[in-house]
Amino acid sequence: MNPPKIPSLGYALLGLLQKPSSGYDLRKVFSSTSMKTYSDSPGAIYPALGRLEKAGLIRGAIEEGSGLRRRQVFRLTPKGLSELKQWITRPVAREDLVRGQQEIMLRFAFSETVLGPAASINLLESLETALTTYIDALREEFEIIKLVVPVSGRLAFECGIRGTVCLLEWTRYALATYEKEGKRKGGTS
Repeated sequence: MNPPKIPSLGYALLGLLQKPSSGYDLRKVFSSTSMKTYSDSPGAIYPALGRLEKAGLIRGAIEEGSGLRRRQVFRLTPKGLSELKQWITRPVAREDLVRGQQEIMLRFAFSETVLGPAASINLLESLETALTTYIDALREEFEIIKLVVPVSGRLAFECGIRGTVCLLEWTRYALATYEKEGKRKGGTS
């Protein structure tokens, strides 16, 4: 039997739980940082935490708080840390690019704290390779469709290509930054 697929919110929670946190603490992170794209709603966070706990990826324990308050604090389990590491180190595939860059950037954001700079560099190199192939495919597709789609369709497609090229440029910049800081030996771009 295959384990349940973990959505991006689940991986975001696993990454944040490198530091033990309560559901309330996690909601504050989602509401007050650039992670606002994930819901800070209790109706999203607590069920996601429950699914991760049921899967054995996190463990919750009741702790005494200030005064009479008690709160449940969640921690990564070894299985959860292993799952987080596998997710981060998975090569970037075309499907990841088609779905958009949000999950790739989430993987990248956690990569260095979970596995160190080498994992960040490996993820960037995988992204660079995937983007190069993907851009070539998009350009080939554009050549086929550009004569049969309306101007608005053509421009929308071109916007997608340009955004993907921009991500490739950023990826190469990020790799150069690691190289400049001495964390990457000899660029491959």
